[in-house]
Amino acid sequence: MATAQAIPASSPLLDVLAGVRHDPPPVWLMRQAGRYLPEYRELRAQKGGFLELLLDAPAAAEVTLQPVRRFGMDAAILFSDILVIPWAMGQALAFEAGEGPRLTPALKDAPLMLALSAMTTEAGKLAPVIDTVRRVRASLGAKTALIGFAGGPWTVATYMLAGQGGALEAARLAAYQDALGFRALIDRITNVTIGYLAAQIAAGAQAVQIFDSWSGVLPPAEFERWVIRPTRQIVAAISHLAPVIGFPRGAGQNLLRYAEETGVHALGLDETAVPDGLPVTLPLQGNLDPVALLAGGEALDRAVDQCLARFAGRPHILNLGHGIDKDTPIAHVEQLLKRLRG
Repeated sequence: MATAQAIPASSPLLDVLAGVRHDPPPVWLMRQAGRYLPEYRELRAQKGGFLELLLDAPAAAEVTLQPVRRFGMDAAILFSDILVIPWAMGQALAFEAGEGPRLTPALKDAPLMLALSAMTTEAGKLAPVIDTVRRVRASLGAKTALIGFAGGPWTVATYMLAGQGGALEAARLAAYQDALGFRALIDRITNVTIGYLAAQIAAGAQAVQIFDSWSGVLPPAEFERWVIRPTRQIVAAISHLAPVIGFPRGAGQNLLRYAEETGVHALGLDETAVPDGLPVTLPLQGNLDPVALLAGGEALDRAVDQCLARFAGRPHILNLGHGIDKDTPIAHVEQLLKRLRG
């Protein structure tokens, strides 16, 4: 685990990432800027589509700020998508209504080395996202942190191979059958990600999160190759610039290895993760079930209380175990914050 850099005590969330406990803990929610908010839906309709919205820096900045204004969150999370990396690397990206993202050509349809030789990375395509970071930081007060992010190389690779989300077989097969080509793909994603996150930090992101949403499908040896190794490379390259939060969703028994071997400053936990055995000085984030937030009422109050008790006495950032559900009532988010803050 990396030792967090000295950070001015300007933000509760940044304090926690430096190892200082706050009571109550700071809070932000994954996907806190999104479809459950009417102001988001209105702006997205005006822009005509998801990709058009995230590449319009003034509009993307506005979306990023919406939940901070409405709820007083302790951090803003950049409004973007993990798939801007393969888009910058040369795949075409589209978000189809009711179908989710599509990347073309899907890399499973050709030998990986051949597919990679035909792709050219254009880092300049990411400039609107960096402009969004700059605009958001200029609009936030000192106590509200700005978090940038990127996808973990393994998770990004699963989309690039299949051409869509959730279809993991293509990437898993490629990792076994074409290990040389798959490593070349992971290495290229890793290098682009390092530059992308460094640019976010230079533009004003005060911490960054690595989302490895599909890490939980890998057995231990493959987890080491395709999750731990590239994450360690990213952290080593940027950890002197800003704290890094690692979020290996579904990692289970690999959590401790991930925390010890990647060098992340803080560890994000999904709702199934158990913190037992993790170092008490390691800042942790998350673990609240998104379905409890969707349910509201006594179930939500109980889940918040249990989460706070689970992490008592250690640096903790309250967050969900995954993104907020699009059908979550705004009143339930307000209930969560009232339960937390009193």
